[in-house]
Amino acid sequence: MTDSRTIVVAGAGIGGLTAALTLAQRGFRVIVLERTEKLEEAGAGLQLSPNASRILIDLGLEPLLAPHVIAPESISIMTARTAKEIGRIPLGEAATLRYGAPYWIVRRADLQSALLARVTNHPDIDLRLGAQFEDVAVYPKGVTVVQRRATTRQQEQALALIGADGVWSSVRHEIFPEAKPQFTGSIAWRGTVDAAQLPSGFMTQRVQLWMGANAHLVAYPMSGGKRINMVAIVSGQWNRPGWSEPGDVVEIANHFADPHWPIAARMIIGAVDSWRKWALFAMRDGGTWNKGPIALLGDASHAMLPFAAQGAGMAIEDAAVIAKCLEASSGNPTAAFTQYARQRAPRVTRVQRTARKNGQTYHLSGPVGFARDQVIRMLGGSRLLSKQDWIYDWRMS
Repeated sequence: MTDSRTIVVAGAGIGGLTAALTLAQRGFRVIVLERTEKLEEAGAGLQLSPNASRILIDLGLEPLLAPHVIAPESISIMTARTAKEIGRIPLGEAATLRYGAPYWIVRRADLQSALLARVTNHPDIDLRLGAQFEDVAVYPKGVTVVQRRATTRQQEQALALIGADGVWSSVRHEIFPEAKPQFTGSIAWRGTVDAAQLPSGFMTQRVQLWMGANAHLVAYPMSGGKRINMVAIVSGQWNRPGWSEPGDVVEIANHFADPHWPIAARMIIGAVDSWRKWALFAMRDGGTWNKGPIALLGDASHAMLPFAAQGAGMAIEDAAVIAKCLEASSGNPTAAFTQYARQRAPRVTRVQRTARKNGQTYHLSGPVGFARDQVIRMLGGSRLLSKQDWIYDWRMS
């Protein structure tokens, strides 16, 4: 007989672990399947705006995260055209007062460790490492999920299945085989550098966004300000699936070469000894959400470009909403997931489109780039922050 309070979550990334906690908080028993034998760092740093940090705080994670997060003072917008700052968006105390929750920067590994600590200590969550989702069958009262450990297959009956297994989701492939991520034409390069290697004038308590022709660069502190995380975005044809490939320091330096990029940006790029790169794939606008008692969240549903810094934030929001919808559904996961999709799709669509538009704006050059810079100067920091209200001030209805 199906366990009417058991939910299976495929994937133990940020979205999957958050979903496990939000579901358990509302009285569900949760089984989390993770194909890897050990949870390891994927990526370096994350920006968590107040819409996401608010949910993590409500889950009781603030004490675990406090030693590791940084609340940056501002986002400094730089233009490669003049090598000068053209705008500064206030964060820090200003963001906390405005939105009732902080803007955080945190190492992905530290966030994952905090989530993992809460998950492993929760009596209603069963985290199964080395357990690969393999198949699902739908029945009138729930689902049977097939998992595989090495050569052993095991069946688990549950009320519902949630796929939180990333952009290359096995759950999505099983229920929506036609829904595939598409290469966006952008490639992200990631590296870190010891903050002490940068000039003393480099403010470690802020995010720097450098905009230039067909590329942009984001630099921000993490690990208590001891290291600076660099993410460089360039256009290209290299589109190998995956999250992390070795990057050639000469190749990335050529993307940010003189005369298009000033010495300050080139110095930041040159300070990184080891780069990793990954091709950016995205799902269609609006996401792919649910089919009967099976639903998707995070990148499995709506992988997006990172140019609004909302990939993790949208997954965290998904987790909160899906748990609330399941609690309110009186044991009807199909109705719950239909409501979940109805609530999430419009907002996610807008964020996906905003991220794509931001990327286009960052890469402008010539007269239109000059016009962009003038508009940013004219708006000023407070109005630039207010343009983020619809993202940052989100609360679950």
